[in-house]
Amino acid sequence: MTTHLQPTGSAYFIAKETEKPESHTLSVLVDNEPGVLARVIGLFSGRGYNIDSLTVSETEHERHLSRITIVTRGTPHVLEQIKHQLERIVPVHRVVDLSVVARERGQERPLERELALVKVTGVGDNRVEALRLADAFRASVIDANTEHFIFEITGRVSKIEQFIAIMKPLGLVEVCRTGVAAMNRGPEGM
Repeated sequence: MTTHLQPTGSAYFIAKETEKPESHTLSVLVDNEPGVLARVIGLFSGRGYNIDSLTVSETEHERHLSRITIVTRGTPHVLEQIKHQLERIVPVHRVVDLSVVARERGQERPLERELALVKVTGVGDNRVEALRLADAFRASVIDANTEHFIFEITGRVSKIEQFIAIMKPLGLVEVCRTGVAAMNRGPEGM
């Protein structure tokens, strides 16, 4: 008797078994108008794609254009589908897979940075250690009193993750992250 896997409702199910999921950073240039972000997010949720990070801001004020940076995971086939489906949304001007462009240029990844605010409470040795580690990570103290610190840290996602993990045993209370901002190296624009 052969057991067949049933589709999960996710587009990941249709991927070829030989393809491995990869993390990709997509940059999407859209009209800055109501409902555009909802349509982009709807495309992902409606097809079962996951968004690991999402950052949006108006970047060209005169033309009223916003840049959406999306970090998502999938097989090469699924990622290509996502890109094509994004290109078909009417207010989308351009979709660039920054991860593919970086690889074509012989680079491992595009330039990616994230900002995080990290609140840590503590007294005594934990307080001193939190300050020492923050200095080692080049995190800035942006608020402090005798009971807590709020650190601001900017860097690659892995650096942010490592800083958060180190602060947990020292009194980590709260974390707020911006999501990834990314672009490719070189003189060309998106």
